[in-house]
Amino acid sequence: MSEERGLYIVLISIHGLIRGSDPELGRDADTGGQVQYVLDLARALSDHPDVGRVELMTRQVLSINVDYRYGEHLEQIADRAWIVRLPCGPHRYLRKEALWPHLPQFVDHALQHFRQRRQVPDVVHSHYADAGLVGVRLAGLLETTLIHTGHSLGRSKRQRLLDKGSDPETIEKRYRMSRRIAAEERVLEAADLVVASTRQEVDEQWGQYPPHPESRMIVIPPGVDLDRFSPPRRGDARAPVEDELDRYLRHPERPLILALQRPDERKNLATLIRAYGSSAELREAANLALVIGARDDISELPAAQRRVLTEMLLLIDRHDLYGSVAYPKSHHPDDVPDLYRAAARRHGVFVNPALTEPFGLTLLEAAASGLPVVATEDGGPRTIIAACNNGLLVDPLDHERIAAALLEAVGDRAAWRRRSQAGLRGVRGFSWRGHVERYLEAIERIRKRRARRRSSIGPRHGLVLNDHLLVCDIDNTLTGDREALAELVEWLDAHRGDVSFGIATGRTLRSALDELAEWGVPRPDLLVTAVGSEVHYGHGQIVEDVGWRRLIDHRWDPHALQDALRGVPGLRLQPRSEQRAFKLSYLVDPDQAPPVRRIARRLRDRKLEANVIYSHGAYLDLLPARASKGAALRYVAHRWGLRVERLLVAGDSGNDEELLTAGALGVVVGNHSEELAPLRGRPGIYFAEAEHARGVLEGIEHHGFAGGSQPSTTGDRPA
Repeated sequence: MSEERGLYIVLISIHGLIRGSDPELGRDADTGGQVQYVLDLARALSDHPDVGRVELMTRQVLSINVDYRYGEHLEQIADRAWIVRLPCGPHRYLRKEALWPHLPQFVDHALQHFRQRRQVPDVVHSHYADAGLVGVRLAGLLETTLIHTGHSLGRSKRQRLLDKGSDPETIEKRYRMSRRIAAEERVLEAADLVVASTRQEVDEQWGQYPPHPESRMIVIPPGVDLDRFSPPRRGDARAPVEDELDRYLRHPERPLILALQRPDERKNLATLIRAYGSSAELREAANLALVIGARDDISELPAAQRRVLTEMLLLIDRHDLYGSVAYPKSHHPDDVPDLYRAAARRHGVFVNPALTEPFGLTLLEAAASGLPVVATEDGGPRTIIAACNNGLLVDPLDHERIAAALLEAVGDRAAWRRRSQAGLRGVRGFSWRGHVERYLEAIERIRKRRARRRSSIGPRHGLVLNDHLLVCDIDNTLTGDREALAELVEWLDAHRGDVSFGIATGRTLRSALDELAEWGVPRPDLLVTAVGSEVHYGHGQIVEDVGWRRLIDHRWDPHALQDALRGVPGLRLQPRSEQRAFKLSYLVDPDQAPPVRRIARRLRDRKLEANVIYSHGAYLDLLPARASKGAALRYVAHRWGLRVERLLVAGDSGNDEELLTAGALGVVVGNHSEELAPLRGRPGIYFAEAEHARGVLEGIEHHGFAGGSQPSTTGDRPA
């Protein structure tokens, strides 16, 4: 547990509009059941004595078109639970399919949030594929437990849309389905635990993905708030929302078929209206209430919602359903329990005809209100109706079967009572308290398993918790004097609670790890390798910083660069093992090769961009223009929220020049090459007399790094 306050659990649900009071459920396709789920889960977790703090991280939206509360950084929603809103892309509201390019920014702000709190979460729990990708990166960077809940899965959704006749190219363009499925595959591979709401979700939905250990899947149905949702009682006052419904209805006393959903094509509203409109017997037996989000002017809605609502109105007109169908323009969240009770009081039925339904919280709410249900045979409704025995399952694409089921549900009053009472009994098995107990038991099993396999080296929490970072080159800086290196390692161990350790080297990652092991250097928190073209984080599992890779991949064309230098005297490509995706490396014969400035001009004349780095009088490396050891260090400092004046870097050769001039405190060890001589006298760069690791220690003392003696403002040792 974090400190002494209990588990620190971070839930991540990025898309939609999330606020603690009056959630705008049904506002659009992205603000639905998942929003209610994560809010209820956050509150339920925070009520447990083993939990110290719960944060629900979501996207910050700063726009005059939405409530100002969606722009607030923090919102407390329970005694130990908060919503944390982080920047992610432009200020305006975006649908979830447009968020993918902005997710790395969400990761960066989450890391800086943890640094400001000086606390690393015990658990990161991602919700839906976009948050799953963020969760994979955060859990990997922080080496913490990752839990994932899919809510709905891309493969299942794509198949249902295809079954309905949608065009594959249209599906891909509208829903970015390939990217979503790839993210789901990645999170399935990385997660310590996947929480599903039903057995069907595990077997039939996650079962469409690559094989995964059954031990990492758990079925925990969500709960329902029985204090909020309850059956109607004799003598209850009539709710205002009933008057709103009745103004549409010619015979308001008839049973009420209630549909409560978002204006989303997947919710299959059109098929429901066709089912009702095509059955004269059903129209005589019951009214239909379509509570479909909120709207002022349909023409001002996003295109997808506009299509759904326009089709709704056209179908009502085509089947001449005026006087039989209520379709209010808006409703308040507090109206929802009253809507269920109104339908139950009139011996009606709740209907959910969605094409896909991972669980269906509305079905539990209806059951808790004493209202029988008719629901899609896909996903969660199977589990709920099997447990509650309060309704009928239908094929969502068969409008005749939907009509028949609705007629059966409202036509037999004795069967209606049996289903109503059965639902009230069965729904008691779905509680958030029980959900949280099983959830925390699973976390404890994960924590014990991780503790058994973790090495003596701690997790990489230092980059979040520590204020200082020491970064050294390997060859001839760290290495070269075993006794001096042992002293430096001892210093690092003594300062572990305040100083993180990193290396910046021209070596490849594998070569660097082998060399560090050979010299007995503990695995670093940070590994900048391949002359700054790659950034990784160390300890138990090496994790690449894919954000750095994406940043430097700008006008990088290694094939064109190689062609440009073909035939240049004195240059010979290094072995393939030394070439990297973002590094092209040559051996240099200084007696034959032209000066580096002429090589750089040759590339510029061909309109090729590269960072040309010459070191040790024998090596030439070409990197993307944005890449270098120094640029990588500045990137890492920004990503993790480190103050540059609390970074100290040490090196000995030309490929360390950009590292030493990146703005951090610098140390040039006594055995440096002449390539670094021009840096002598530069502010903040100290030339040590001692060599190798002892020179690093000398520089630490000179700069007063991490609590040492007071730093000097000159570049060399005082006389």
